[in-house]
Amino acid sequence: MALETTGWDPTDQLRSPEDEQAYIEAAFEEGDPDLIAAAIGDIARARGMAQIAREAGVSREAMYKSFRAGGNPTLDTVARVTRVLGLRLLVRPQPEQDACR
Repeated sequence: MALETTGWDPTDQLRSPEDEQAYIEAAFEEGDPDLIAAAIGDIARARGMAQIAREAGVSREAMYKSFRAGGNPTLDTVARVTRVLGLRLLVRPQPEQDACR
């Protein structure tokens, strides 16, 4: 008997701004650029990719291409899209035990 699986889409779990915040924070904590790009894309898809793309001044196709694992978006694209999503990127020092020196 073949194993049956069902698809899982993270956008189904992004129901509130708090869900989105926790999701993007977890992606940044992992530190994997592919995961971060995919998380931004997932949030944009959950809110409506076409609308987010339009407001950010980026084509919908470029959004899908950039914000997937391996997409490698430019910093300009990340800045535009996160601004439209109401997210702010911050840089702050790591705690001493985690800092690479």
